[in-house]
Order: sequence, then structure tokens, then C-alpha cells
Amino acid sequence: MLEGKMADINFKEVTLIVGVVAACYWNSLFCGFVFDDVSAILDNKDLHPSTPIKTLFQNDFWGTPMSEERSHKSYRPLTVLTFRLNYLLSELKPMSYHLLNTVFHAIVSVVFLKVCKLFLDKRSSVIAALLFAVHPIHTEAVTGVVGRAELLSSVFFLAAFLSYTKSKGPDNSIVWTPIALTVLLVAVATLCKEQGITVIGICCVYEVFVAQGYTLPLLCTAAGQFLRGKGSIPFSMLQTLIKLIVLMFSTLLLVVIRVQVIQSQLPVFTRFDNPAAVSPTPTRQLTFNYLLPVNAWLLLNPSELCCDWTMGTIPLIESFLDIRNLATFAFFSFLGALGIFSLRYPGDSSKTVLMALCLMALPFIPASNLFFPVGFVVAERVLYVPSMGFCILVAHGWQKISNKSVLKKLSWICLSMVILTHALKTLHRNWDWESEYTLFMSALKVNKNNAKLWNNVGHALENEKNFERALKYFLQATYVQPDDIGAHMNVGRTYKNLNRTREAEESYMLAKSLMPQDQMKRILFMYFKQGELLLKMNKPLKAKEAYLKALELDRNNADLWYNLAIVYIELKEPNEALKNFNRALELNPKHKLSLFNSAILMQESGEVKLRPEARKRLLSYINEEPQDANGYFNLGMLAMDDKKDSEAEAWMKKAIKLQADFRSALFNLALLYSQTAKELKALPILEELLRYYPDHTKGLILKGDILMNQKKDIPGAKKCFEKILEMDPNNVQGKHNLCVVYFEERDLLKAERCLVETLALAPHEEYIQRHLSIVRDKISSSGIVEQPVFPIDKTSGTAEERDEIPSEDVKEIRSESSPAQTIKTNGHKNSKSIKQSTKNADIEAPHKTAKDIKEIEKKRVAALKRLEEIERILNGE
Repeated sequence: MLEGKMADINFKEVTLIVGVVAACYWNSLFCGFVFDDVSAILDNKDLHPSTPIKTLFQNDFWGTPMSEERSHKSYRPLTVLTFRLNYLLSELKPMSYHLLNTVFHAIVSVVFLKVCKLFLDKRSSVIAALLFAVHPIHTEAVTGVVGRAELLSSVFFLAAFLSYTKSKGPDNSIVWTPIALTVLLVAVATLCKEQGITVIGICCVYEVFVAQGYTLPLLCTAAGQFLRGKGSIPFSMLQTLIKLIVLMFSTLLLVVIRVQVIQSQLPVFTRFDNPAAVSPTPTRQLTFNYLLPVNAWLLLNPSELCCDWTMGTIPLIESFLDIRNLATFAFFSFLGALGIFSLRYPGDSSKTVLMALCLMALPFIPASNLFFPVGFVVAERVLYVPSMGFCILVAHGWQKISNKSVLKKLSWICLSMVILTHALKTLHRNWDWESEYTLFMSALKVNKNNAKLWNNVGHALENEKNFERALKYFLQATYVQPDDIGAHMNVGRTYKNLNRTREAEESYMLAKSLMPQDQMKRILFMYFKQGELLLKMNKPLKAKEAYLKALELDRNNADLWYNLAIVYIELKEPNEALKNFNRALELNPKHKLSLFNSAILMQESGEVKLRPEARKRLLSYINEEPQDANGYFNLGMLAMDDKKDSEAEAWMKKAIKLQADFRSALFNLALLYSQTAKELKALPILEELLRYYPDHTKGLILKGDILMNQKKDIPGAKKCFEKILEMDPNNVQGKHNLCVVYFEERDLLKAERCLVETLALAPHEEYIQRHLSIVRDKISSSGIVEQPVFPIDKTSGTAEERDEIPSEDVKEIRSESSPAQTIKTNGHKNSKSIKQSTKNADIEAPHKTAKDIKEIEKKRVAALKRLEEIERILNGE
């Protein structure tokens, strides 16, 4: 059987296996995204169609670039590709994800049946496959969506092994095609999950002890004779060596590629993830070895399953006298006895046991902690492939027992009970994965010494706004793990949500005292950077969460309060923003960015009572930053608000002296002159503005207005308005003022046509309609007989005074951005500061005839100001 042709599987067997899988996992379709699914699915941008496919091969399983230190180094692009397929089909609806996992588990179970038939008889093979299909240990791999990495890898793992079994030809010749296919399938399995590479070891054991039929004594004898020079290596053994060398070389190549992908860096885990990994000798070795019988017990008795075995779940073994060492000794004794039996004696039974042991041990090595630490103590999903060997071993043992007539009936009863109870346990266990609350509550029934579980239940309740109950779980986490910084921060945050400020401060201070300074700086930097990036991505609410988390660690950091204020500006909550600016200034009265931006916020509020404080802060700002023209400019704007024209002029001139091409300062100084009957002084300022910014529309409008109304330079004004229309043919103010030029030139028909065209651009502007009526009345009274475009309104009065059709002047509300600055925290440069753009400060002069137009214009300009501010913040200027 072991050396013969590969046995086929029939339709009835496939139907049975698939039906059993469906019966056990149908309710998993109604579960949500829980635990690690949140990071791998909900928060993973690699699933989105907007993310280039190549990015999947540059990032880890969780969407973090492999080059970054914080990367988990779990490189599984093909698994992520299947998540992306789910996203294309149903976006983030969990049912399709769970359905595909169930399908993959059914495929693995069917392929496993085919593997079992290499080592077991037909009946025992079906039993092993059924045990595998229903085993409760698989719920984490099947019902947990992230477990797909195990499922996909297993499909190609088993396919690679089946392919290799066909590499032995007639007369022990080598068939290279199956070997090449094996290597390819191993590579694919490894791209689904790292443990896929271990199938090479299983192929090597199969080749030596099953395909070639060697035993350990026979190999030792042959090796001894060769070393003593008493014989040569048999040809069949040379053939075997060639195949093994090819397999080992392929493995080495895959390992080298894998090391290059992770850039020769192992992931970094904390002592909470795996306490034994940072423990001294012999605690580390004793604990890690004890974890092997713990995993074996979960396979043998999966009655108490838990989604998280980290932190204090399994206490460390710190002494050789710990009674748990007996379990370790018994496990290795039993495993050693089976190993000796399978390697020493020939026969199908020993070969079956050997292959079962290999399937149990080799795929588990990467997760065993024996060669390198991993980020968990025990993880049920990593037992998915090792359970195959366990099921073969159980089915083989049952076969031996059932062959004895005395025990045959009892063996069938026991087997039926095991399959039934396992199936019911799996069905029940699936409901635990329905939500995070149900999952973590089920885990607490098994394990009450894991602070992470208490915290996670608290988080689930916190998300439901059930803060009173959440507090109880967070407090319990601090009792279970008194040095858990996160637990104390959770307690502090919950006290804050319950408006219990004093208790919140005590919890935050306790958390801060537990945190090493270098670690706190790293975490603060992370929150700074996270907040900055989220704000650039137009996610102010999430940016707010990041800064609030940072403030839980350090409430005396003025930079944090400042950045939080900027977030509130984005959220259009100016009052909250001002409170946070004030908090930053309480901590650091010379915080330059808070001085500047809070002053601008006060100025923009329009509240007269805030202007003195705004002026005081701007004066403090220019004292700290005497070379920043923005400070002087905004002082000038405050003076304009207060009608202090001489003071405003002085501040504007200082701003221009520091920055000759300061566009807003140049324009607003010219505007100030035009508003105070100093239009001729405004002209040279406008000439300077237009020298730097020849396309400055509002500058051209103001210049044209002065040229026409003060200098009586109609041709000069006409050039200004015509240039505006060259740049923007639909500019209403420029076109209207050009119509006024035609009126001044006494070309009434052209003026009328021009005003009609302007009215078409802005049909609701009352002043254009009024001016059109004036022109038509003028045409009527002058006796021009050419038919006008529209009937003349006979009721309208005529206008002899030219200024009854005034040109429209426009006020720009805009200023230059501050120079880029960097926030410093604790003496170290942290994230780039998020700056509000400076006040866009030009005030609008009142319309000479219509107050409503003035109010509309002010609102329009205020909206423009805010858009410019937001754009600058998002651009990180």
C-alpha cells in the first residue's frame, strides 16, 4: 500500500467529507470580523482596488511595508490576494470571507483523504479525514478569517507532497517533472504562509524511509561500511542522494529569498506577547519545552479552547522542581518511543507512524519557539497541519484495535462518540467567533490570567458606550497584570468618559510611571506621526483619536494640544480649537504656533472683544519670530478691523519690507489706501504686486477701478479688465467693469450688449440688472434708434452722473503661509507640525449701495479662506 500506486478517492467519499464540513461550519457564515481580522481585513488598504497589486508583494500580511521595523515580517501575498478577491465581490461583508474559508477547509480535507490513502487502508483513511474535518482545534483557522493563511498553505502543502510521491519511476529511476512541480508548489505554499516550506522535510523523510524502504539500522550499517572503505554506495542510494540534494538546494534557495524579503530582520515582539522569550535560562528552555505537551493536549482533548494564550495564560516554569516538567518528560518519552519504533523496524505500520510523526512535528517547528521566538505562546491555528499527523496516528491506532474481534464493537462506539462530540464542539465553538465580545468572553471562561482578554472585553463594551461595565474589566486587567501599561491607560480613559477626572489623572500617571522613557518617546512619536498622516488623508476624527491617545501619556506636552487644536479646526469646531490652543499656551506661553494660530482664530471669529487678546498674542509672536512677515501682516489686518488706518499701514509696510513679494500684504496695503481716499498712493503698490503676480485678478480689478475713477485713464483701465477676461472669460466682475469702460467711452450699444452677456453669467446679481436699466434708459433718452437687445424699461430713471454705474472693486482674503516649522518634544524632533494657514486677512470694503451684496461677498470670502487653510494643512505646508 505505501509503495504502490496512489489510491483514488471516489465521489461518495468526497460527498461525505464535504457534507460533514458543511454541517460543522454552516453557522460560521454568520460570524463577523473579530480579533486579528480587524487588522488583516478592515484596516488593510491592500484589499482595496485602488491599491496596486504590486503593493501586496511589498507589504506584510497586515498591510505594513516589509522594510519598516514595525512590520510583523509575515509575508503572505497570495493569501492577501484572496482577501482582495472577497473585497471585490462583497467589499467588507464578512459572509463571503467565511464562506471561502469553509470551502478551502473542505478542499484541504478532501486532499488530505488522498494523502491518507498512501499510508492507511480505505476505511481508516476516511476516518482520519473525518477526524480532521470535524476537529474543534480548527475553528480558529476556519472561522477566524485570518486563518485562511493556514488553509491556503495547506492546499499547496499537500499538493506538493502528493506530487513528490510520483517522482519514483520504474527501476527506481528519477522522474524530474513531479520534483519540479513539487518545488513550484512549495514556493506557492510559502507565499501563503511561511510553514509551507516544511513540506520539503516531509518529502525527504518519505523518500528515504518509505519510497526507498530504508531503516535507521540499515542506513547506519551502509554508512559505516562506506567510511571504513569496505564497500561503495549502492546506485539506488546515489539516486536518493541526488533527489535529496535537489530538494535541499531548493529549500536553501527559498530560505535565502525569504530572508531577503524580510531584509534579514526578525520581527520585534514584547514580553507580553511571549513572556518566556525574554526570560533567562533555564526558565526559557523549560517553558518552551513544556509548551509542546500543551499543544499535544489541545489536539487530544480540545475541550477548552482560547483565542489568546499570551501574557500570563501559561505561567513560566522557573525551576526543575516544577511538577509540570513531568508532562514534558512524558511527552518526549512517548514521542521518542514512537520515533524509535518507526525508524528501527521495517513494515507498513512503522512507516505510517513515522509519516504521522513527521506531519505533526516538522510543520510545527516554525511555531515551536525552539529555534527562534514567535509572537505568541500558543496559537490554535498553527496546529492545523500538525493535526493531520495526529489524525493519521489516531486512525492507525484505531485500525489496530478494531482488528481485534474482542474490541471491534467498542472501538466503533468510541470512534463514533469522538467524531460526534468533536462535530458538536466545533459547531458550538463557531458561535464564539460571532463578535469580539462573545469571543473574548468565551476565552475568559478558559483563561482568567490573561490581562489582554480582560482588556479586549472592556474594549468591546467600550465600543457599545457601556463604560461602567467596561471599567470593571479594565480594572480586572490591572489586577491580573499590574505592570500592563495599556490596562492602566484604558482605566484612565474610561474614568474620563465617566467624567471622573481625578481617578483618570491617577491612572494616567500610574501608566506613565510604568513606561520607560525611551519607550514613551517612541510611542508619542508614533501617535504624532499617525495623527499627521491621518489628517493628510482627510481623516480628522481618527487623527483626533491618535492625539487623544498621546495626551493620555503626556498631558503636559504643548505640541500635542496644539496639533489637537488643528484637528478641531478641520472638524469645524473653532471653540474647541481655541480651548486647545489656550491649553498649549498655559503649558508654554511662548509656543509660537499656538500664539499665531490662536490669534488668527480669534480674529476670524469676528468677536470684537477678542481682538485685544489676538493683538497681544501676535505681538508676542513677532517678539519670538521677528523675521516672519506674517505676524506683521496679521497685526495690520487687526488694525484695519479696528479702523486704525495709520497703524495698519505701518504693519503692512513692515511685512513688505521683510518679504517684498508678500502678495496679500501688497494687495491689502493698496486696498487700505483705496479705502482711505489715497488711491494715487495705491497705484505704485499695485504696480509692484502685478510685477510679481501679473495674473493677480483682484489686483487688476482694483488698479482698473482707480485708473478709471481717479486717474480718468480709461484706456489703462480697459487694458486691466481685458487682461482679466483673457485669463478668465467668465469673470463677472472683470466683465462688468469692462462694460463700465464702454459706458465711459459713450459706446452705449456696446455697453448694453456687454451687460446683457454679464447678466447671463450672473443672472441673480441685482447691481448688473440695475446698471443695464441705466444704460437702456440712457440709450432711450439719447434718441438712438437701433433696436437694443431687450426692450427698454420706460419706467427706469436716467442717470447723468457717471458714478451711478460704478466699477466693482474686489477684496482679496488671503495671506502667505508661515515658514515650515518642526515641533520638538522632549528635546527631540518629532513629527512635522500641522499648521493652520495664516489668516486670510483682507477685509471687504462696504458696497456703496447694497448691504446685502457686502454680506454675500464676506461669506464667499470666508469660505475661500477656510478652503485655503484646509488645503495648506492637507499639503503639510
